[in-house]
Amino acid sequence: MSDKLIKALGYDDQIRVYVVNATDMVKEAQEKHDTWSAATAALGRAMVGTTLLGATLKGEEKLTCRIDGGGPVGYLLVDSNGKGETKGYIKNPQVSLDLNEQGKLDVRGAVGTEGMLTVSKDLGMKEAFVGQVPLVSGELGEDFTYYMANSEQVPSAIGLSVLVNPDETVKAAGGFMIQVLPDAEEETIARLEDTINSLPMVSQLMDKGESPEEILDRLVSDGTARVVDTMPVSFRCDCSKDRFKGALVTLGENELQQMIDEDHGAEAVCHFCRSEYHFNESELKELIAETKKEQE
Repeated sequence: MSDKLIKALGYDDQIRVYVVNATDMVKEAQEKHDTWSAATAALGRAMVGTTLLGATLKGEEKLTCRIDGGGPVGYLLVDSNGKGETKGYIKNPQVSLDLNEQGKLDVRGAVGTEGMLTVSKDLGMKEAFVGQVPLVSGELGEDFTYYMANSEQVPSAIGLSVLVNPDETVKAAGGFMIQVLPDAEEETIARLEDTINSLPMVSQLMDKGESPEEILDRLVSDGTARVVDTMPVSFRCDCSKDRFKGALVTLGENELQQMIDEDHGAEAVCHFCRSEYHFNESELKELIAETKKEQE
């Protein structure tokens, strides 16, 4: 089953629902960063959560989520846009912890709870919208839910889950976001709460072969769910040699000359996708010439 996200309405349009299967996306992130189990679950949940938030944007609009809870994985950084393209970075990828009291991967222990979730949205305006909330759980689903309620004033429920195989590979990853619309009745909200509390982990359902549409029908249990949009989601990085060239120019003439003298070139590695970009001596000399031009 290929990765996809569905957007739907339910309970006679009283709620908006997003369900995503992000298994391949999180698999790719695990492989690129060589993450261990607890780090894989943390990065995977962060990527699923950010993809769900990104699905509320229009095509070229984008957002960045930074999660820094003081735990052993360090900070997490995830970018996504309105087209379902997501990339993720984790500071310390090789973190594996004992299972928590529920017998699940200890995401809270990996992420920590002493810190913030920061969301920065680039909506094509002069300045980005930035919202920030303290981490309330470290499990991330609750933290994204808290962010939506407090920074965006949208009552929501967000579930994120990642299943990791014993050999560290990703078995399944996915999640959902339910937004309660202004005219929702108390009865609907109560029914939703009961449904969410009894719902198995999304990744377990997906591992058993359930599609986002079938999970949607579980979430909207009165049969009124209707899908309004479907889109693919994927791990995609927009880095390029040109972009790194621009970053090297900002280092200045002295530092570029030092790279030529000491290393006879330079190598840049993208944090997100681990792509390597090499610059030889002549390319660095061209950059020095560019730097001098800019200073004239």
